[in-house]
Amino acid sequence: MSEALLSAFAKAKREERPAFIPYIPAGYPAPDQTVPILLALEKAGADIIEVGVPFTDPIADGPTIQAANQ
Repeated sequence: MSEALLSAFAKAKREERPAFIPYIPAGYPAPDQTVPILLALEKAGADIIEVGVPFTDPIADGPTIQAANQ
């Protein structure tokens, strides 16, 4: 695990709270909205942001993520 990830989890633990780790598919809901959403998540206090790469056969994902990747 990278030092940045370890640091984010350690900070949340010190603050006695769960880490805030939102997920967003890249390009969702539209490509020009991804960066503003990422910046808003950072401003909202996200410790880590997971950015998913959409692919054509997302069978390992649930229905919500599958729909977002279409």
